[in-house]
Order: sequence, then structure tokens, then C-alpha cells
Amino acid sequence: MIPYGKQNITEEDIKAVTEALKGDFLTQGPTILAFEKAFSDYIGCKYSVAVSNGTAALHLSALALGVNENSKVLTTPITFAASANCIRYCGGEIVFSDINEETYLIDIPQLKKVIESHPKGTFSGVIPVDFAGRAVNLEALKDLANQHNLWILEDACHAPGGYFIDSKGTKQNCGNGKYADLAIFSFHPVKHIATGEGGMITTNDEKLYQKLLTLRTHGITRDKELFQNTVAFANGTEKNEGSFPGWYMEMQELGYNYRFTDFQAALGISQLKRANQGIERRTAIAAKYYESFLGEDFIKDQSGIVEGHAYHLYVIKVKDRLGLYNYLREHNIFAQIHYIPCHLMPYYKQLGWKTGDLPIAEAYYKDCISLPMYPTLTEEEQDFVIRMIKEYYV
Repeated sequence: MIPYGKQNITEEDIKAVTEALKGDFLTQGPTILAFEKAFSDYIGCKYSVAVSNGTAALHLSALALGVNENSKVLTTPITFAASANCIRYCGGEIVFSDINEETYLIDIPQLKKVIESHPKGTFSGVIPVDFAGRAVNLEALKDLANQHNLWILEDACHAPGGYFIDSKGTKQNCGNGKYADLAIFSFHPVKHIATGEGGMITTNDEKLYQKLLTLRTHGITRDKELFQNTVAFANGTEKNEGSFPGWYMEMQELGYNYRFTDFQAALGISQLKRANQGIERRTAIAAKYYESFLGEDFIKDQSGIVEGHAYHLYVIKVKDRLGLYNYLREHNIFAQIHYIPCHLMPYYKQLGWKTGDLPIAEAYYKDCISLPMYPTLTEEEQDFVIRMIKEYYV
């Protein structure tokens, strides 16, 4: 079987997890802090917060940004549902804006039209998605966001190691916090860095960072500098004894249990050590797909060779997508479709979205298919995938 994505667990990974399991902490221990620091260094941001999964990262980010029932937030329809759902979790309204036909990313000129077709102040923020590993030009998006006082929450689940080149010729890593208020990543097994489940939030904003730490653990703080109750109350007596006792903590807002574990963090640190190697291999796989399909009449479009693309996915658009999908499965090649447009999911259709609302995204969905893409995909396996695709169209 050749899946579309697959984790790579080495003996070094297993050793790292085993050592963590032998340690004093299974959760809330020092390995989590070490992973957060290593991830910040890799991405190039000031702060990282490890959480239980990518969806939790989105939810906490939306909460930290103040999303509530009065919020309207923009995003792309070509994404996993969690990118939109996180706003609904907070009671807000999600508004989808169409994609660019060439990049498959949210189209910034179209986004501008959507924003300006509403009264000023309608929208609170925007969630761009680095779909398939291709980086959104956040510099251009930030210019638009500043004009309309919008925050930016970058969904970079597909793009650790990805980047774009800004107007000054500088490489801007996905999630580095230069233009986005917050960014999120996923450590699901098919992602670049796998910890089973897990996610990360990155930011350069210390206030947001501190807010996220509190929300991650039930809204509870043990920082005496932040306590709201008096020393007397904390000591269980009306007499002031002069200091807060060691057991004292405060739940100051409604938070969640979205914590990460130390053994997952150990796995993450080990995986992170070969992250660059993984990107290099993904890029080589993408180059081979591109060259192999170049000029083929059944290919309508493909991901291609793009600087800074992290290649979580390699997407081709083809004639007779359903026939190819079934043919590949008959030969144990489990290509996948990314994604059914989010606005056409029954839940969002119940909220008023319908076929025809976002024609570019809908046209993309009719033709797209994601090919096997992971660092341990062998040359022989990729050759077989390419051969079967070409064979189908003979």
C-alpha cells in the first residue's frame, strides 16, 4: 500500500520517547519547554506554545484574539474544516473568500473586494492557510489587514519549513510572527513533524503568549504577580499572614485542558532534528512529479516547483478525477482529495452557503487529487505511482 502521507519513526525517535517515559514527568514537564524552544528556533519566532492538536491550537488562538458572537472572520474554503470551525466554537461567524486559480491559496485581491463590500468594521480578522505547504504572501495580506484593522491567524499546519520572499528579498518563514499575530501548526502523523497528535501556536506577542499559556490549562495561573484574590483569602484566614501559600492558584477565566505530554515533546524534538532533511526529500519528490507530468494532456495543472513550498501535498488537477482515483486504489495507491470546499459541507450550507458562491474553489475541487508525498517514499514507489497515472490515461 502506498498512502498519500505517512509518518517516519526512527530508532532515534523511539529512544527519545523511551527516555522521556523513564523520566520524572509524563506531562507539564521540562521536555515540553525544550520542544517549544527548539520549535521557536526552527521557525524564527519568539514564543511557542505546545498543545494537544492543531484544532486546539486554532481554538485557543481564536479565544486569545477575542473572538466572540459579535465576530466575523474571513478564511479560505480550501482547507480542513478546523480552520473555519475554530471561529464557530467561539460563537463567531465565518465568511469564506475564494481562492487564487494558480496558487490554490486565498486570493488577496478577491479578499479585498469581500471586505470592501461590507460596512467598515464588519470583520475582526482573517485566517490564511498555507495550503499544501505553499506560503501565503503575508506581507501583502498584512497591508490589507492594517487598512481594515484585522488580526491575522496563520494556519501553517501544512508548512513548517515553508517560506515566502518579501518585498525586500528577505525569506519569511511560515509562522515566524513577522506579519501574523498568531500561527498554528499540526503534528498529526502525516505532517512534517509527527508526535501522534499535537499542535503548536507561535507568536512574537508576549501578551498573547501569556494568554495562551493560561487558556491551555483551564484558565488557571500560579503566578502570584497575577493573583486577584488577597493573601488573606489565599491563606484561608481573614488575618494577613504576609505571603501566598505554595498550594495556591487561581482560575481567572474559562480555559481548557489542551496540554501536551513530555513523551510527545521528546518525539517532536527528535523529529525536528531531521526536519530540513525531510523538506529536501519532499522537494525532490515534487520535482520528479512535475517533470514527469509536464506537457501531458491529461494534466490541467499541478503544484509545480515553487520556492519556499514545504510540499505537505503535491496536487495535480486532471481530467476524469474520479476514474483516476478509483484506478489508483485498485493498484493500492491511496491518493487523497484535499479538500471538499468547506462552504459546501452540510453544516455550513445550513448557515446559508451554497454551490456557486465560490466558483474558483468549486472548480478546483472537481479536478484535484493529492499524490503520495512523504520523505520515505522510495524512487521505485514514486515511479510506480507515475506509471499507473500515465497508464490510466493511455
